[in-house]
Amino acid sequence: MFYCPSCGDEYVPGIAVCSSCKVPLISGEEKLSRHIEKEKNSASRSMDISPEDDLVNIRKGSLHDMKQLRRVLAAERIPALIAGDESCGRGCCGPELLLQIKRVDVDEALKVLAKDFIKSTCLDSHDLSNAQAVFDHQAAETVCPACGCRFSPT
Repeated sequence: MFYCPSCGDEYVPGIAVCSSCKVPLISGEEKLSRHIEKEKNSASRSMDISPEDDLVNIRKGSLHDMKQLRRVLAAERIPALIAGDESCGRGCCGPELLLQIKRVDVDEALKVLAKDFIKSTCLDSHDLSNAQAVFDHQAAETVCPACGCRFSPT
C-alpha cells in the first residue's frame, strides 16, 4: 500500500500522487520509518515545565479555547501552560487566558496549531482562489469572496 505523507490517505499500488494534496505517495515501509523517527523525537521531549524555562505567549483566549489548544499540543508532546490574565473586573465576561510554551518549542507548536486550524476549519478542502476578493458596492462588477461569483452590486 501507498500513503500520502500530507493527509495520510491510503492508495492501492499503481497510483503515484495523492489526488487531494498533489504530493508524491510514500510506501508503507517509509511511512512506518517516519512514524518511528517521529516517536523517537517526541519521546525525548520532556512534558515538564520548570520555573527556569523561558516561556512565551502564543495564544490568548477563553479557558475552553486554551484547554483545547493545550490538548492539541500535548498530543504532539509539546508542553503548554495556561496562565491567567487580568479580567475586566465587572463580572460580565470570563478572563482572557494566555497559552504559554517553552521558547524552544515555538516553531514546532506553531506548525501543529496551523495544521489543527486547517483541519478543524476544513480550509484544505475549499477553493481559496477568491479569498482575497473584497466586496466593493461602488464597482460595476464585484466578486464574492466565498464562491467567486461575479455580479453587479446594484
